[in-house]
Formats: sequence, structure tokens, C-alpha cells
Amino acid sequence: MASAPQPQLPLFYKDLLPLNSRDHADWKVGTAEGAAFLAQTHAVPLTSDEFIDAQRNYPIVFTAGDNPLPIALFGLNEGVNTFMDENNKLTSQVYVPAYVRRYPFMLARLRPEADDLSLCFDPTVDFISKRDDGLAFFDEKAEPTEYTQGVLEFCRRFEEAGQRTKAFMDELGKLGILMDGEIAITRNDQPDTPFIYRGFRMVDEAKLRELPIEKLDALNKNGMLILIHAHLFSLNLMRSLFERQMAQGKVPVAQSAPQGVPN
Repeated sequence: MASAPQPQLPLFYKDLLPLNSRDHADWKVGTAEGAAFLAQTHAVPLTSDEFIDAQRNYPIVFTAGDNPLPIALFGLNEGVNTFMDENNKLTSQVYVPAYVRRYPFMLARLRPEADDLSLCFDPTVDFISKRDDGLAFFDEKAEPTEYTQGVLEFCRRFEEAGQRTKAFMDELGKLGILMDGEIAITRNDQPDTPFIYRGFRMVDEAKLRELPIEKLDALNKNGMLILIHAHLFSLNLMRSLFERQMAQGKVPVAQSAPQGVPN
């Protein structure tokens, strides 16, 4: 079975195979035990459709670089996820980003020049295989089952949300209201040695307020203004996230050099 082209696989994915009735007629999906792939992930890609739900649990920031993308922070330091327990399960009822829920499936082009996207999956996961139990991909007539159709529809909606996210980010770029982010957090027992986090971007509130009224009105009418506010409100959770890390013993020793929130 040939893998789909993968010059650089996305976060979580170790391999990709196109799903088809010839090779996977008797493959099934079992029950995933936990989410080990997420255990040491501190930042997860987020679509703009999810800002309202995600801002209740996570700080929402944007990656650095020429093409910033929104991410939800599960921790402030690389390799730290404050929402997972020792069994690799979520410790509380929090919003789970669609990027996480989509794994191990995704839509991908089988050839760089192809226009169509094909449903693929990561074959390295242990709950998808040729097995007796679980949910089948195909029925006796080699037609996609209801489960497979549901997965395909979810992945299609995710791609559509990705296009809306791109439009949102393009608009922020045109408005010129993104700035390099920085946050300094101090512990009560180390008030003179702050933890300084950089390496992300955020909306500049001052520039947002300075936008012409017609620009603000347009953002309000197209629904983007509420997304910007959700992002800004979510930044208040930075300190809460820091405190979660501290309670879990996952805060590094304070230092004068800034800590990064990598892409």
C-alpha cells in the first residue's frame, strides 16, 4: 500500500495512507485508549470557527513568522500539556480542538498536481488495523460505511473551516493589527525573577481601537470582530495556565532569558 506524498507531515501524523476498499476492505477502527499523541503537545492548531468555544479553556495566540496561524495553548512551555493525566486522558471537561478530534484522519492530495483531496489515515496508530472488532470502513459491497462517511464529512468541514481561518488571518494581515506578543509572569515566591514568554503574535489592542469606524463596522458585520475579542479575552488565561503548570510541578526555574511559545 503506497503512502500519500508527505514531504512534511503535520503535527501528530507519523505516516499517511489513502483509505481505499481494495487495501482496507476488512480493516476496522477500534477504541483508542487515551491520547498519547497529545500528551506532550503544548500548542494545537485552531480554526477561527472554534474561537468562541476554545477561549473558555485556553489562551488563543498566533504563531510567529510570515504566515501566522491560530493555536490553542495547553501549556506555556514546549512539551508541557497541563490538561492530560498519567493515563494520557484529558483531566477535565474542556473543549477539544477539531484538529485533535480529526486525528488519525485527514484529507490530502495523493499527487502534488491533483485537485481532489482523498481521505487518508495514519496507519501507525494501534487501534486501526485488520481486526475482528470495531467499526468497519467498508461494507460487504465495498461501499463506505456510515462511519467512514461521517469521518469524511468531518474532514471536509475541517477543510472548509481552514479556508475561513485563512480569510480571517488574511484580514488581520491587511489591517496590520498583529504584533509580537510578550507576557511576564511572576511567582509569589520569586517576585523579582519573572518568567517572560515570547515567540507568538497577538492582536494589538491599541491599533484595533485606532481602526476607522468603517473598518470596525465591517469587522462587526462579517463576524470577525467577535473572534478578535474572543482571542483578546482568552489571553487572561495565560496566568491560569501558568498556575496549572506550577501546581503540576512543570514550571522551569525562573530566568532572565525569555521562554518561547514555539510555532
